[in-house]
Amino acid sequence: MQEAIASMQGALGGLFGPVWGAHAWTFGKTLAGVVAILVPLLLLVLYYQIIERWVIGWIQVRRGPNRVTFFGIKWLRGWGQPVADAIKLLLKEQIVPAGASKALFLMAPVIAAAPALGVWALVPFSPELVLANADAGMLALLAMTSMGVYGIIIAGWASNSKYAFLGSLRATAQVVSYEIAMGFAIVGALMAGQSMNLIEIVQRQQTDWGLLGWFALPLFPLFIVHFIAGLAETNRAPFDMAEGESEIVAGFHVEYSGIAFALFFMAEYANMILVGVVSAILFLGGWLSPFDFAFLRSSPATAWITVAGFHWFAFKIAFMMFLFLWIRASFPRFRYDQVMRLGWKIFIPVTLVWIVVVGVMMMEPFRGWLPFSLWFGR
Repeated sequence: MQEAIASMQGALGGLFGPVWGAHAWTFGKTLAGVVAILVPLLLLVLYYQIIERWVIGWIQVRRGPNRVTFFGIKWLRGWGQPVADAIKLLLKEQIVPAGASKALFLMAPVIAAAPALGVWALVPFSPELVLANADAGMLALLAMTSMGVYGIIIAGWASNSKYAFLGSLRATAQVVSYEIAMGFAIVGALMAGQSMNLIEIVQRQQTDWGLLGWFALPLFPLFIVHFIAGLAETNRAPFDMAEGESEIVAGFHVEYSGIAFALFFMAEYANMILVGVVSAILFLGGWLSPFDFAFLRSSPATAWITVAGFHWFAFKIAFMMFLFLWIRASFPRFRYDQVMRLGWKIFIPVTLVWIVVVGVMMMEPFRGWLPFSLWFGR
C-alpha cells in the first residue's frame, strides 16, 4: 500500500513538477477522502428513513413499507422504497410561492444541508481514518453545525407564509434553548478529556477496565442532556415543534417541494446520525472495545474481543440511532411551554451543577481516589 502511494506521488510530481505535484497530491487525496465519506453517508441517510419506518411499524405492531423491490427480487421487498422516494423528489417540480424571495427561498435548503455534510470532515472513524484531524475539532464541529439553523430561519421568512414563518420562529427559540444545554454538556466532556481533539478524547477513555473507563459513567447526567438536546436540535419527536403537522401544517418547509424539500430531509437525518457519532466519541469510547479489560487482553483466547476498531464505533452509532426511532414511536409531542421549560429550567441548571462536580472530581486529592482515579487519575 505504501509503495502504491509513493508511486502515485512520484507520478504526480513528474507530471506537474515538484511544487505543483505536491499540491495535486493533496487535492486528490482530499477529494478521495470526501467521496469516501459522503457516498456511504448519503446511502446511510437514504436507508435510515426506511429502517425508521420498519422499526416504528414493528413497535406499533404493523408492517412498514414492503412492496417496492429491485428487479422483482422478492427477498428485497421494501429495500427499493428509498430509491423510489429519491427519484420521485428529484423529478417533482420545484414551485416558488408568489411573493417569496426567490434567491433566499432557493438558498435556504443549501444553507441547511451544507453544514450537515461538511462537518463530517472532522469526524474521526478511527485514529487513522479522519479527513481533518483538527486540534480544536470539537469547537469547529459546534461552529459548523450551529450554522444549519439559519437555513431553517431563512426558509420560513423567504416562503412568505405565516405557517412557515411560525415554524422558523419555533425552531429559533428551540435551538437557542437547547444549544446552551448541549454546549455545557460538551464542556463537561472536554474537561474530562482534557482536549478539544476528538481522537485524544477517545484515547483518554482507554483504560484496563473496558467500558468502566468511558466518560458516560462519571458524566451520565451530561450524556443524557446531550442526547435529549440532540433530539431537540434536530427537530425530532417529541421535540418537533418546528414541524408540527397538526398545528402548522409541516412548519418551515411547508412551501418546499422536490429537491429543495429533499435537502431539508437529508440535513435532518445527517444531523441525527451526527448526534449519535458525537455521543459515541465523547461518552461511549468511540472505536474502543467495551470488553477491553486487562485480564481479557492478556489471554490469547480472548484478546481478539478487546481489539478496538470501526466495527465497535458503528455498533455504538447504530444503538444511538435506534434510540432516536424508539423515542419517536413512544412519546407524544410536547407542548411548546414544556419544551422551553425543560431546556431553560432543568437542563441548563443540571449541566452547570455537574460541570462543578466534574471539576471537583478532577482536583487533588479526589482524582487519586477510586473510582475517580479510573477516569481522571491519568
